Amino acid sequence: MEENYPVMEGAEPFYFEGNDTGVLVIHGFTGTTQSMRPLGESFHQAGFTVFGPRLAGHGTHPEDLEQTSWKQWCDSVEEGFHFLKETCTDIYVAGLSMGGTLTLHLAERFPEIKGIIVINAAIEIPDLHPVTAANNRFMETEAPDIKKEGVYELTYERTPVQSFRELQKLMEDTQEKLLDIRVPARIFVSDVDHVVPPANSEDIYHTISVENKRIIPMHESYHVAVLDHDKEMIAIESIAFINGLPSKTV
Repeated sequence: MEENYPVMEGAEPFYFEGNDTGVLVIHGFTGTTQSMRPLGESFHQAGFTVFGPRLAGHGTHPEDLEQTSWKQWCDSVEEGFHFLKETCTDIYVAGLSMGGTLTLHLAERFPEIKGIIVINAAIEIPDLHPVTAANNRFMETEAPDIKKEGVYELTYERTPVQSFRELQKLMEDTQEKLLDIRVPARIFVSDVDHVVPPANSEDIYHTISVENKRIIPMHESYHVAVLDHDKEMIAIESIAFINGLPSKTV
């Protein structure tokens, strides 16, 4: 898509060259690559090749997001998958929130993916229904849902109502695909999440059609867990999963 505004500082895509195992890391709705960069750096320190794409309409201006469809977000991550496939033999995908939703989309579309890591993924948010029915053009974005004090997340200050409608379409489409997902999965879920109901992760766990799956609770983080108290645990568990090792936590 053609965007009308420059990319915000810190919202740029990132790429770290490593071995022939590639990890695609996907940020969430109205967020940026800034939130996923620490996890991406941990993956790179473990030796993997890492790519963090910037989703269409994100990291520039809310007016760009307003003109973006959910299928363009899917295109952004599919292009990222193909980019990693050029140099990597095994691909894993990790995503936060809507990034987790897009991870599920990729897993259904490309069953050759070796494994997925979804973190507080969204497939149904009941609180969204009155928002999508609103006549407003924009809604003020609430402060990032992070338990740890003093942590900053780079996001838009306001969100187009039209984009919430596109998010709803993406979640509905992904729900319909869950049974067809046969890719090994690690599903991270916060005990307390003020954005995406934790039941989403339970539904994903019980619906995807694969035996190699595990749900991992996060006791000390809210929604943006990749920047919260459990971020190191997410990295350790995810790296163990990619390396085919047992869980590091009980």
